[in-house]
Amino acid sequence: MQLFSPPSVTVRPVQYRDLEAIHLLGMHNSLETASDNAEQINQWFKLVRFMSWLPSPFRNVFRAYVAQVGSEILGFIRVSPVNHSRTTWQIDQISVISGIQRQNIGTQLIRHCLESCWEARTWILNVDVNSDDSSKDAIALYRQNGFQPLAQMTHWEIPFESLHEIAQNQQPDLPNLLPVSNADAFLLYQLDTAAMPPQIRQVYDLSINDFRYSLVDKAIEHGQNVFSAVQNITGYVYEPQRKAAIGYFSLVLQTAKSPHHCQLTVHPAYTWLYKELIAQMARILDQEQINQEKNNKEQKEYAGVLVSSADYQPEREAYLEQIQAVRKRHSMLMARSVWHKVRETKPALDALQLSRMLTGLQPARKPVPGRIDTTPPQNPDLN
Repeated sequence: MQLFSPPSVTVRPVQYRDLEAIHLLGMHNSLETASDNAEQINQWFKLVRFMSWLPSPFRNVFRAYVAQVGSEILGFIRVSPVNHSRTTWQIDQISVISGIQRQNIGTQLIRHCLESCWEARTWILNVDVNSDDSSKDAIALYRQNGFQPLAQMTHWEIPFESLHEIAQNQQPDLPNLLPVSNADAFLLYQLDTAAMPPQIRQVYDLSINDFRYSLVDKAIEHGQNVFSAVQNITGYVYEPQRKAAIGYFSLVLQTAKSPHHCQLTVHPAYTWLYKELIAQMARILDQEQINQEKNNKEQKEYAGVLVSSADYQPEREAYLEQIQAVRKRHSMLMARSVWHKVRETKPALDALQLSRMLTGLQPARKPVPGRIDTTPPQNPDLN
C-alpha cells in the first residue's frame, strides 16, 4: 500500500482575509512569547499593516507571515525590529496548530523569518517559563532552531495598597529629576549601556538614535495613547558632578481596571534610586487616583503596577520583595545570531574561455623574426 506524502506548507505574508483565522488560531493553539505589547499590536494590526506597505520609516514596523496548507492556515508568526539600525529583531508572537506537525510548521515559520529579514544579525524572544505543556513545546521549538538562554526575567506586580502606603509615608529625594527630550538621548544611551551586561548589550545593539523620537514617532505614539486611553510619564535623574544620567523611569497609566506598566533603568552604582523612583511613581499614581475620584464619584477597584527584573539585577528584586511585590510570572530571554551568506555572482569575464580571448588577440599573419643586435651601433662622428 502506497502512503501519500503530506501536502507542502506555504509560508506567505499575512493578508486581510487571514485575520479571523489568525485570531482563532491564537486562542487555542498559541506558542505565545512573553511580549508585553502583543495585545496592543493586535488591536492596531490593520493600521500598522497598512503603514508597513508605505515607504520608510513605516515599512519595518513589523512583519507577519502565515503557514498555509491548501486553504487552511496552520501557523502564524509576527516579528519586528528592536533597534533603529534593524540589526536585532524579535519574535513577538507565534501560533501553531496542535498536532504531529506542530514543531515542523513552527520551524518553517521561524526559518522563513531568519532568511527573509536580511538586516537581522541577531534574533531575540521572551518566552514564558511555566510547567504546562505549551511552555515546554515553545522552549523546545526555540532550542531546536538555535535559540539559547540569555537571561531569566521575573515580572512583578506592586499592589495599589503598597503604592498608596509608600506615597503617604515616603517623600522621594530626587532634586535633579528632569523630563525626557531628544536632547537627552546621549545621556540615556550611556545609562542604558552601563546598566546592561556586555553580552546583553551586544545582543540589543542599541545606538543613540534608539533614544530619539522623530515627529512621526511622536504622532504615532500620541495616536496610540489617545485610542487606548493611556498616558505615558517619563523622567530621568541627572548627576551634575559626573554629568551623566543615573536613573530613568517610564510609567504608562492604563484604565482603572488594568494594571499600569513601569520601566526602570538604574545605574549599577546607584541602586538606592530604586526606592526613590518607585516612591516618585507611587505619588504620581496616588494623585491620579485622587483626580479620578473627583471626576467619578463611584468607587473603583484600582490596579497595581507591573515591573520586570532580570537575574543580573539582584538589588531590584530585593527591594521589590521588601515592599511585598507579587511575582506574576517568569520568562526567559533567548537569543541566536544569524550570518547570511553573501550571494556570490559569477563575473562575466569568467564565462569566457581564456583560449578564445588569446586567439582573438593573435595577429592575422605569422610574424617574421628580425635581427637583434646585441651591441648598439657606433656613431663615426663621435670618433
